[in-house]
Amino acid sequence: MENSTQSTLFNISELKLSSSSGHPSMPVIGLGCSVEKSDIDALKLVVLEAIELGYRHFDTAAIYGTEKALGEAIAEALRLGLVSSREQLFITSKLWCQDAHRDHVIPALKKSLSALQIEYLDLYLIHWPISSKPVEMGFAPVPKEDLLPMDYKGVWEAMDSQTLGLTKSIGLSNFSCKKIKTILTFAIIPPSINQIEMHPLWQQKKLREFCKAKGIIVNAYSPLGALGRMWGSNQVLENEMLKQIAKAHGKTVAQVSLRWIVEQGATAVVRSFNKERMKQNMGIFDWELVDDDYKKINQIPQRRLIPSDFWVSPQGPFQTPEELWDD
Repeated sequence: MENSTQSTLFNISELKLSSSSGHPSMPVIGLGCSVEKSDIDALKLVVLEAIELGYRHFDTAAIYGTEKALGEAIAEALRLGLVSSREQLFITSKLWCQDAHRDHVIPALKKSLSALQIEYLDLYLIHWPISSKPVEMGFAPVPKEDLLPMDYKGVWEAMDSQTLGLTKSIGLSNFSCKKIKTILTFAIIPPSINQIEMHPLWQQKKLREFCKAKGIIVNAYSPLGALGRMWGSNQVLENEMLKQIAKAHGKTVAQVSLRWIVEQGATAVVRSFNKERMKQNMGIFDWELVDDDYKKINQIPQRRLIPSDFWVSPQGPFQTPEELWDD
C-alpha cells in the first residue's frame, strides 16, 4: 500500500492494481454518488467538499442518474484549482443491465463519458451479472419480466475494448466466485476489480480469498450498511461488538468498519454526504485494529444485507438466491 501524493487535508492510501490494468493504483477510500433523485442537485457541492478534504475516487453508475452532476463537479473543481488535472481523480462508472449486451457496451460507455464530460474512465464495471431487455433505462429494480441471462463472453469481450482508450481499467460488480471463473475462461484482459457488499456483518471471506488468488482487488460497497437507502440497514452501525471496539480505540463504528476493510487488503466506497462524517471516514490511516478486535469481529453473525429479490424470478435466469450468489 502506498501513500497518495495528491492530498489536501487528508492523505488517502492507494492500493496497487494488477498489471493488466491500465491504471497503477486506486485510492482505498472513495465517495459513492448514488443518491435519491431529490438529492442530485446537492451532489455537486458534496463532491467539491470531498475533493477539498482529499477524496480522489468517485463512484457513480448509469443507473444512479448522477453522472452529469459528478461531471459538473469535476469541471468546477478543475476550474477552481482544487485539483490541477483530471489525472488526479479516479472515476468509476458502471454498465447497467439494459446495456449488458455485446453491441450496447461501447455506446453505453460513451454515453457515460458524455454525461461526465470526461474523455476516459479510470474504471468501468459490469453492474450485475444479469442482463435485461434493451429498452430505455428506467430506475432500479428492473421489471422481472425483462430479466435475461447475460452473454458473459460477448459482454466481456466488449468490455475488453478498453484498448479504445475509453477506460483505463475494467471490472465486475456483484460477481460470485463461479461467475468470475466463467469470465476468466475467455478474458484476454482479466477483471481488475470486483465490487461487492462487504462489511464486518458480511465478510465474504471465501470470495475475498478467491479474488486475491486471481489478482482481483475487492472494492466494498455499503461498508456501513447503507442506512437510508430503500434496502439499507443500521445493523452495522448498531452492532454491539463494533461499538465495543470503537469505544476502546476512541473511534466511531464507521471508522472501525472501514479500518477492518482496509486491513483485509480491500478498498471501500462510502456514501456519507455530511462533511464531518466525510472527515471521520478518512481518519482510518493512523491506527490499527489489534488481535482482540479481530476476535470480536470474527464472532459477529454473518448476514447479507443486500436483498436478492430484485433479481430472483421463477421466469428469470436466477430462480433462487442460491443461483444468483452461487452460495
